[in-house]
Amino acid sequence: MSEQRILAMVLAGGEGTRLAPLTAVRSKPAVPFGARYRIVDFVLSNLVNSEIYSIYILVQYKSQSLIEHIRNAWVLAPILPHHFVTVVPPQMHEGPEWFQGTADAISQNLDLLRIHTPELVVVFGADHVYRMDVRDMIEFHRERRADVTVAALPVPLAEAQSYGIIKSDPDGRIRGFLEKPAKPSPMPGDPTHAYASMGNYVFSAEALVEALGESRARGEKDFGGHVLPRLASTHRVFAYDFTQNRIPGMRHQEERSYWRDVGTVDSYFAANMDTLGAEPKFNLFNPRWPIRSSSHQAPAAHILAGRIERSQIGSGTLVKGATIRDSVIRREVLIEEDVVLDQCVIMDYCAIRRGARLRRAIVDRYNSIGPGERIGFEPDVDRTRYHLTPEGVAVLPMAPVRPHANLYE
Repeated sequence: MSEQRILAMVLAGGEGTRLAPLTAVRSKPAVPFGARYRIVDFVLSNLVNSEIYSIYILVQYKSQSLIEHIRNAWVLAPILPHHFVTVVPPQMHEGPEWFQGTADAISQNLDLLRIHTPELVVVFGADHVYRMDVRDMIEFHRERRADVTVAALPVPLAEAQSYGIIKSDPDGRIRGFLEKPAKPSPMPGDPTHAYASMGNYVFSAEALVEALGESRARGEKDFGGHVLPRLASTHRVFAYDFTQNRIPGMRHQEERSYWRDVGTVDSYFAANMDTLGAEPKFNLFNPRWPIRSSSHQAPAAHILAGRIERSQIGSGTLVKGATIRDSVIRREVLIEEDVVLDQCVIMDYCAIRRGARLRRAIVDRYNSIGPGERIGFEPDVDRTRYHLTPEGVAVLPMAPVRPHANLYE
């Protein structure tokens, strides 16, 4: 795979407005996930595990946190010229405009393709939680002599109005795209499901350059909305069924084709909960297909006392005596005596003081929850103080300063 001249372009410029307030000071791909990851780590791990080592990350909105994370976590072998993960902000070679869409982002960086002269260009989004062996999709692309291959996932027909839907022949040949259609077409052979685009593409480099040249002349900015529907009538464009993708090391109880677009706070919260328990839907521990991230320099979590059930505890966290159920606790969090956390996501460097009670809450970095505080029990009260999602999850935005200097003082 590494000898096939494959270049990956990861689209990580999304503003993530539906994920606010978690995206108030960071881009969506930089949002923390689980006890030690960020959302961007999933696409990068999938690419590197698939032996794709030439990776550009196109960033835009509120990118500093993401840039720092990539610098700390994703340095590949510097002595090998084709092994790199490099952040690319808008270069504005052709004017003062930022990226105007997915196709425009690649179009503004065609000089990178000219430098590397790849055979294939893998264009993936950076804001989904999943595992995928990209080599299988590339093999599918090659076998069909495709110009473009689109990763697709069957979704129930009743939910298909929320997705970009693909119309395809039984062999996967795409005949049309419908953006959030009122009456979605069922997929071949299954009248109960429709094909939804995952926003991940494999392009033959020649076809990509040609398509972007035409899209620029037409003023088109987006792959799903503009470029791919047009290419479907003139080129060989295929849908790759993600349910056929197989990852080594998966356990029998896991959801075989787990993929979540964590585009809202409720979907983000649910995906975190999916990683918990003895039989999680999405098991973050898989030595044969690891999710990589930064090597945070902190001691192991220290549990002085308490009861912990179906939870993740990040490095450097100190639990002095608490009840923690179905929760994700990230790094260097202080949890004092008599605290109860139930279905919570507590991000890095927070302090939860004595006697606090939190239920179905997300607490972003640097927050200090006062003694005896109650969150998640009275929705009307929570709504006046915090962001409350449609499904009743209370969200505390990132605080401006770290609440404690040393957990062990």
